[in-house]
Amino acid sequence: MTEATSSSARNRMISLVIPAYNEAGNIEALVQEALDLMPADLLGEVIVVDDCSTDDSVARLLALGAPRLRVLRHASNSGQSASVRNGVAAARYPLIATLDGDGQNPPGDIPALVAAYDPEGPQLVGGVREKRRDTWSKRTASRLANGLRRRILNDDCPDTGCGLKVFERDRHLALPFFHGQHRYLPALFRAYGATTAYVPIGDRARRHGASKYTNWKRGLQGVPDLMGVRWLVLRARVARIEEAQ
Repeated sequence: MTEATSSSARNRMISLVIPAYNEAGNIEALVQEALDLMPADLLGEVIVVDDCSTDDSVARLLALGAPRLRVLRHASNSGQSASVRNGVAAARYPLIATLDGDGQNPPGDIPALVAAYDPEGPQLVGGVREKRRDTWSKRTASRLANGLRRRILNDDCPDTGCGLKVFERDRHLALPFFHGQHRYLPALFRAYGATTAYVPIGDRARRHGASKYTNWKRGLQGVPDLMGVRWLVLRARVARIEEAQ
């Protein structure tokens, strides 16, 4: 393998970042599934960012003894966006895949998103959950929220709540960060010069525990965040830079 070929292959490998909070019973099975299913020439590492769980999630992960697994732990509960951000910052590969820790999205769908990614665009590829296994109320609230967000942000994203995404590490770290950022990545990527695409993925019922979010909690958090992101999108400017000759 030539040096150029080796560099190209590395650029297609991913760091899989999984934020998790009190997901014992889900997270270790999800990590093992990802390690078992994903090709070694695609999956460079799995980074689980534990958001100061009060269960034995970390102990179960460490018991796996997987060489490509890295477990980071917050000293205090800091939220999903901080977990994603810190996992991306710690990543050793230029391409990132994110996956929620509840195990509802199959890691076997990640290669399809990686195949759709292109350095020239789309630089973010998101999953769109088909045949969602959530309750009727949660599906209805999600459809309404997605419709409102698309009208306000014009982000063309059919399912921003899906945790399965593939994107460029450096572009993500260059975005303005705030609590709740992970829900608005498509809009932010587009505002700062990237293009996006979406791929259908599977959705599974949660095996253990309960969701950390309710429709009421999402609504209370979502309204001010949505207005703030609209302001960021309207104020964003991307300028091409060329060196003078």
